[in-house]
Amino acid sequence: MPELPEVEALALDLGSRLDGHAIAKIHVAAFSALKTFDPPLSALEGTMVDGVTRHGKFLDIEASGLHLILHLARAGWVRWRDEVPTIPPKPSTKSTLAVRVVLDDQSGLDITEAGTRKSLAMYVVRQPLDVPGIASLGPDPLTDDFTIDRLAEILEREGRKQLKGVLRHQGTIAGIGNAYSDEILHAAKMSPFKPASGLTDGELATLYDAIRTTLGDAVDRSRGLHASELKGEKKTNLAVHGKAGQKCPVCGDTVLSVSFADSSLQYCPTCQTGGKPLADRRMSKLLK
Repeated sequence: MPELPEVEALALDLGSRLDGHAIAKIHVAAFSALKTFDPPLSALEGTMVDGVTRHGKFLDIEASGLHLILHLARAGWVRWRDEVPTIPPKPSTKSTLAVRVVLDDQSGLDITEAGTRKSLAMYVVRQPLDVPGIASLGPDPLTDDFTIDRLAEILEREGRKQLKGVLRHQGTIAGIGNAYSDEILHAAKMSPFKPASGLTDGELATLYDAIRTTLGDAVDRSRGLHASELKGEKKTNLAVHGKAGQKCPVCGDTVLSVSFADSSLQYCPTCQTGGKPLADRRMSKLLK
């Protein structure tokens, strides 16, 4: 799933590619992806692209005062095409294509979504806050107003909730998903199940530094890369996420995996949990 660093890099890459272009046509191949009807999709035809920005994990293409906003969800991606086919795409359950944006020079974007679980969303709105998911976002962890005091307030408010869930909840902190929450907690040497409000002042400082450094470094590595290179860059630099069964790059212990919410998390027992494996609580409930 694209998270803050990848969406930030996508915005930078697409901003340079779309600059000075007009949107000629938008073809929707997966009708379930379009979540709005006013303004109509046709309102974007002939508009000039003014810029591309990010709100959490939402990608925002602004064109002549309107906003084409994309949430790529679990398996979505944006692919640049120097030349798009002249024949409009037909809806098909066998294709990964969800939306095609055609520019005035016949170049464009293919927004794709792999897998059968279709969650990719596209909105055409007059302002970003018209998208419910953007209106409910928590603070961006890389902005200047995301201070250690603000993090302390968030953790205190979340009480006994587990750090893993707090970090990846978009209404609490924007942009961090399953992968980077694993990476942040590994960098901070903290258990994913540690209660949010149970941190000492030293642990709070460690977690804050881990958030800013992990995300900031990922953004720096991604800056300047083309969209086609971003997935590979992310996977190459992950320490524990998706690395179950491999060696921890810090201590050499075996990275373990455990079910969490609707997915799974990965962690190093030596670095994060005092050498003790975490209980798979989702499996435990099923066995009762």
